[in-house]
Amino acid sequence: MTAHVSDFGLAKIISTITSTTSAHTNQSSSAIVKGSIGYAAPEGDVYSYGILLLEMFTGRRPTDDIFQDGLTFHDFVKTSLSKRVMEIMDSNLVLGDERDRKMEEYVASMLRIGVTCSIESARDRMEMGDVVNKLQLIKNLFLKEEIQEGRERDGSSGEGTSYI
Repeated sequence: MTAHVSDFGLAKIISTITSTTSAHTNQSSSAIVKGSIGYAAPEGDVYSYGILLLEMFTGRRPTDDIFQDGLTFHDFVKTSLSKRVMEIMDSNLVLGDERDRKMEEYVASMLRIGVTCSIESARDRMEMGDVVNKLQLIKNLFLKEEIQEGRERDGSSGEGTSYI
């Protein structure tokens, strides 16, 4: 997987730091990366986060050649959620054993969040607070299942054992 960094209004912070530094030292620098200085709509961050989730779990980008003739990245994932999650999932995430079925459920949940965050209409998107709550729920369910499976493998009831 390749990490990608986006400008989520960081240019304004960099601009402020540069202005403060330049005022005290009479120097300026053109080596600082510039971005979208000014207003960055919060719903843009939700959309970007949704696209990021879709990219991470599919291994695709919205600019891939497959997305032509009206097919969007969002629609591609949305239509695949019902029966084809394993087909669109990044092959690096596929384990190749019985754990894939369980993994498919969690990845589908993450993709649903990504799809809901990347709806075209900003007012129809999830709010970030709801995104965080859903992500925590998915994480807690996953960890609970992992702990239970560990107990079953070890033949332990888990009593007296602390899991962090």
